[in-house]
Amino acid sequence: MYQFPQLVEPPAAEPGVVYTVASGDLRQSANQTCWPVQERLEADLTRALEDLGWSVRRGHEVDPVKGHGFIDSQRAGIEIFKTLPPDAPLIVVEAVWQYSHHVLAGLRGHRGPILIVANWSGQWPGLVGLLNLAGSLTKAGRPYSVLWSETFTDEWSRHGLKTWLESGELTHDTSHVTKYRQKEDSQEVALGKAVARQLATEKAIIGVFDEGCMGMYNAIIDDELLNPLGIYKERLSQSALVAEMGKVSDDEAREVRAWLDREGLTFHLGDDEATELTEAQLISQFKMYIAALRISDDFGLDAVGIQYQQGLKDVVPASDLAEGLLNNVSRPPVRSRDGSRELYAGRPLPHFNEVDEGVAVDSLITNRIWTAMGLDPATTLHDVRWGEEYDGRFVWVFEISGSVPASHHGGYDQSWSMRQPPMYFPLGGGTLSGVSKPGEIVWSRVFIMDGELHADLGRATVVELPEEETRRRLDATTPQWPIMHAVLHGVSRNQFMARHRANHLNVAYADDADGADRALAAKAAAFAELGVHVHLCGIS
Repeated sequence: MYQFPQLVEPPAAEPGVVYTVASGDLRQSANQTCWPVQERLEADLTRALEDLGWSVRRGHEVDPVKGHGFIDSQRAGIEIFKTLPPDAPLIVVEAVWQYSHHVLAGLRGHRGPILIVANWSGQWPGLVGLLNLAGSLTKAGRPYSVLWSETFTDEWSRHGLKTWLESGELTHDTSHVTKYRQKEDSQEVALGKAVARQLATEKAIIGVFDEGCMGMYNAIIDDELLNPLGIYKERLSQSALVAEMGKVSDDEAREVRAWLDREGLTFHLGDDEATELTEAQLISQFKMYIAALRISDDFGLDAVGIQYQQGLKDVVPASDLAEGLLNNVSRPPVRSRDGSRELYAGRPLPHFNEVDEGVAVDSLITNRIWTAMGLDPATTLHDVRWGEEYDGRFVWVFEISGSVPASHHGGYDQSWSMRQPPMYFPLGGGTLSGVSKPGEIVWSRVFIMDGELHADLGRATVVELPEEETRRRLDATTPQWPIMHAVLHGVSRNQFMARHRANHLNVAYADDADGADRALAAKAAAFAELGVHVHLCGIS
């Protein structure tokens, strides 16, 4: 006799009942710290839904031992979704950063309508979590809707909830997005095509120090999509990075520190390893910077990404300072192990933070086009963190978790290094922080939709805000991290949120508005030549 598995019949959906779930962090310190604001968001949303005549049923209990009610692992998510009616309307409620793979298995198989909601808040990165989950579901091919509000008392969000509850879907205005069509031949178009053909023919290698970071399913691009572009992965282990760090001498690390001191980088130092930035943490970070360049040289890498979460943060201080140095043209020189060669002399080694492979593809193209045009090729990703009106314009807060190339701030003497927040980085480590200089940028995002690669490109102006407003925005988000004040061209707040398919976007400066327009034209042509579906955002 065979022992057949007993299949559990899922519960049936009930009329007028909407279910909610909350995907959380893998780090329990973050879940516990952020739980009160999640409770407030869920209470606000529940009141809005009940006012619309619906009953709300939370799909999982609060764990009094853990001190929070988040789904905090993939296994937990799978078990919870077994108990949910597969046809019921389901809302994923996000007031914080979340690991998308905690709920992805359940959402893939859910047959009812799905809505992702977030709080419009700078202090609590629910918007960042929403955008990542949205990008992950887009890659997975699972339909969903999105909505955001400060308290879900405003007419716009209430109308959105009502529409979704009645129809099972909610659409937003995305008329700012147009399909790229080459209008005319130009030097920029010719350059973009030439860069693309060289990449496809001569190939490039991106080094991936442990693939997948913080549940970002959308940030993993399969080889079958990368290889036709001429891009191949070198899969590396973060344990190898730590081992190579052990081979770097303290004297070599101190030379990096001395170089940065001469360039004017300010270090905010203390003595308490648990809460302050220390010399020992910096020495470890400088060893990582040297080790990353030497391993990249070993494998002939054209770009490199360090995952850092999970695992690496529990072994060494944060990778951010090393990452920001790698992305800058001007940076501390590093020589080969035998001292005979300077590695990647006079140029950045593009680093794609959090091993976001969409950023890797983007940074490679940007680096080559900007270099060919005589522009600063320093590029970085930012989290789409938050934004508010200021002086009649909507000014976004773009903020990365600790590392921006110093040229984006105006130089090392306009940059500083502070200890990473202990909640996220128990062993500390310094940032490469500052306020992004005013200027013209091109922003972009490479993502997967319908099983193919797409790229959104747009223009923005980085603006200078009064010091007190910058401080207010830093204090309202994460004050240790570098910040960019950006005004998008031709794209409203809600249009951007409705369209963007990731928590990250890439940015690169040009010398002026005309130069940025020309660089964008070359970049669009390069992507199109490689077979990527190109979309222009806010550009007619």
